[in-house]
Amino acid sequence: MDNPSNSSWLLRLPPDCSIAAIRNVRDLVRDAFRREHRLEIDCSRVNKADVTSIQLLLSTTKTGRAEGRKVVLIALSQVLRNTLRRSGFTSEEMFDRHFQQQEHL
Repeated sequence: MDNPSNSSWLLRLPPDCSIAAIRNVRDLVRDAFRREHRLEIDCSRVNKADVTSIQLLLSTTKTGRAEGRKVVLIALSQVLRNTLRRSGFTSEEMFDRHFQQQEHL
């Protein structure tokens, strides 16, 4: 985890965000969420992902909205993009309804 500025917190997801590693990823997200900042989640290194990855990201963004905090996904890896599409996020419009991002699919 890095702190690029006082107003946001950057969390770099690990390469493995599959069901085998999702508990560790959840703990990273939980620790980052304890901070009183906007949370930016860098997804560029993700090379293993499945529906559990998508569920965790959805849950994180919904929790952020409920708490009035911004959660932004940045630099989605091709593996994560493919997993999103296989999970039913087939258009940018559909993706944008659920997630905020700095780079579009």
